[in-house]
Amino acid sequence: MSEDDSELLKVELKRLKAVEFGDFVLASGKKSDYYVNIKRAITQPSFLKIVGRMMAPLATGARKIAGVELGAVPIAVALSMELDIPYIIVRKEKKGHGTQAAFEGTLEKGEEVVFVEDVTTTAGTMKKAILRIREAGGEIRKAISVVDRDEGAIENLRSIDVGLVPLVSIKELLNQG
Repeated sequence: MSEDDSELLKVELKRLKAVEFGDFVLASGKKSDYYVNIKRAITQPSFLKIVGRMMAPLATGARKIAGVELGAVPIAVALSMELDIPYIIVRKEKKGHGTQAAFEGTLEKGEEVVFVEDVTTTAGTMKKAILRIREAGGEIRKAISVVDRDEGAIENLRSIDVGLVPLVSIKELLNQG
């Protein structure tokens, strides 16, 4: 991951107004005076191309990319296309009808899976999803997020032997001019 790409990512996040200030409640339940609205950025092909290119060298050895619905799916698609390998959409909760699948896509026992995420705070949702994919036979050692809020995600995933690599930390993003 080059310093130029990292700077470009920060500039794009700001250009797309993906960092907002105010009073917010995060998915983790925590309150915050800022919100990283990656959903706004991931609707832009130019942003997804940058993210896919930056994540690709971090996902070497992966046979599958996985992301939890909703925010991680476009990121998983971008990385999947960059690496030309399939992806898995992991549901937040098991489907209550039809096949009742916990995820969409195929997974062979022992396949190396890299998880992607838009923003990590505590990584609670991702941790649950990783454990479900492991139950289905996937091997997960690494996760990559676009932005880490530096609020425990790295430590939380380390507790299940998964390393988290953020493309940018919130401190780097907020300190950017």
